[in-house]
Amino acid sequence: MNLKYIITSALLFILGQGIVWIQVNGPIIWPWAKEWRWALMFLGVPITYVFMEATKLAVTGFEGAFWPGRFVSFVSGMLIFTVMTYLFRGEVITMKTATCLTLAVTIIFIQLFWK
Repeated sequence: MNLKYIITSALLFILGQGIVWIQVNGPIIWPWAKEWRWALMFLGVPITYVFMEATKLAVTGFEGAFWPGRFVSFVSGMLIFTVMTYLFRGEVITMKTATCLTLAVTIIFIQLFWK
């Protein structure tokens, strides 16, 4: 396991998930995003590149295993969705959501530390 690759992949997954959140939810929230929907759709190409690189780094970091990187991607998406939805929509974290997020983070710790 190479932590440098795993951390870099996690940061790229976070970046990609943040852009996806804006791309998908932006037109519902902001008038400018509704007006520029086509421009937001073209973000799909760089987003795909970011996810491809993140996946490659995760697989390298986890010594060829695909599943751990998938979990890193999933958890980063859950965390970014939580933060951005709170920041831009004001939706608070309920006990149910907090429990789900705790479980999501636990998945990462299992992948990192369970031998």
